[in-house]
Amino acid sequence: MTNDTPRTQLAALVRELAVVRGEVTLASGLTSDFYVDMRRATLHHAAAPLIGHVMLDMLEEAGYGPEEVDAVGGLTMGADPVATAMLHAAASRGLDLDAFVVRKEAKSHGMRRRIEGPDVTGRRVVVLEDTSTTGGSPLQAIEALREAGAQVQAVAVVVDRATGAREAIEGATGLPYLAALDLADLGLD
Repeated sequence: MTNDTPRTQLAALVRELAVVRGEVTLASGLTSDFYVDMRRATLHHAAAPLIGHVMLDMLEEAGYGPEEVDAVGGLTMGADPVATAMLHAAASRGLDLDAFVVRKEAKSHGMRRRIEGPDVTGRRVVVLEDTSTTGGSPLQAIEALREAGAQVQAVAVVVDRATGAREAIEGATGLPYLAALDLADLGLD
């Protein structure tokens, strides 16, 4: 595996760690004969660093490199480890990239913030998700970020399940939707 590209290595690890076979009901209410449990990969010692680097590379290739993006993050909890992996990967390359967390609703105590981390007002951000079925989580994050004054540039997911998230996000927001891996990469097509 050491001679493979980081993306190929990541696909192998996601197949090994995160693909669970058997009927499951997804958050959307749809049923599937497999589940991609990305927390098994995004929180894994070998997969998480690869996720950070593969996502950075993908964004840069699509024109959203360190000169065009200030911060990454999304709706807690799927996006959190992806954003952290990207923050660390960027730092290892000597790049400045902040991360943020979007809560489902503002806290009722403390600072009462919905978006945690460095202030996103006026900053160029990319919304992340580990895997998206309907696009609901990124859409919630986009709404909160726009309300906070962030300039949302794109949505980037580690795994696209090909179940309508791309169409929902692009249709509702006009933003580009980028995916590092798809079902064919995971042997699920």
